[in-house]
Amino acid sequence: MNKTQLIEKIAIDADITKASAGRALDAFMGAVTESLVAGEDVALVGFGTFKVSDRAARTGRNPQTGAVIQIAASKAPGFKAGKTLKDTCN
Repeated sequence: MNKTQLIEKIAIDADITKASAGRALDAFMGAVTESLVAGEDVALVGFGTFKVSDRAARTGRNPQTGAVIQIAASKAPGFKAGKTLKDTCN
């Protein structure tokens, strides 16, 4: 399912226009993004938790040349599914 299909599904299920559903989805994604940038976790009980994890600096290898390179430390967003979502999928 892509973003357009998700907007259509939200519009049908919530009985709202596609434009309203699109704005709601954009607002949700913006709120989650802002929270993660601020270092906060976003927990939706039963659905899951969005959080940012730190990745340590490490040594890697260039696959084309085989040369050793240094990979800088970074932050990576992640999602962990909640119990209700896991149970529904299984």
